[in-house]
Amino acid sequence: MPEPINTRFTIRVYGIILNDRKEVLLSDESYMGHRFTKFPGGGLEYGEGTVDCLKREIKEETGCSLEVLRHLYTTDFFQESKFHPGMQVISIYYLARFTEPPCFPVSDKPFDFPEDAERGQSFRWKALQDLTPEDITLPIDKKVAEMVEKIQV
Repeated sequence: MPEPINTRFTIRVYGIILNDRKEVLLSDESYMGHRFTKFPGGGLEYGEGTVDCLKREIKEETGCSLEVLRHLYTTDFFQESKFHPGMQVISIYYLARFTEPPCFPVSDKPFDFPEDAERGQSFRWKALQDLTPEDITLPIDKKVAEMVEKIQV
């Protein structure tokens, strides 16, 4: 009898959020004993569209409203979840900007939260021309970081 096919997926939606200074917003996070830098966003909930998901996630994380400008990228290779082995990750990225001046704390320092935080998050801006895949932790985000230098704003 053949092995059962794993049909577990998670769909993640992220924003490449730019400001007027041609900087991109990065999220430094601590989760399940791991520290990582990624683009802001999160998981799609059942019954939700991808744009609505991104707007909800950004509102939850920053308190700010978002304007989605255009689709940028959807995962085109297999990626297993770092946090949930046996689960495939599909990520969707949108180019976006805030509809109002950001009112959340932004730091110049990566991981600007207590070292022992079980779940921490801080934000920082990074100049588009200085962003490299080495600045990002997660594999799909690394691919998108390579694409960011070609973004026309």
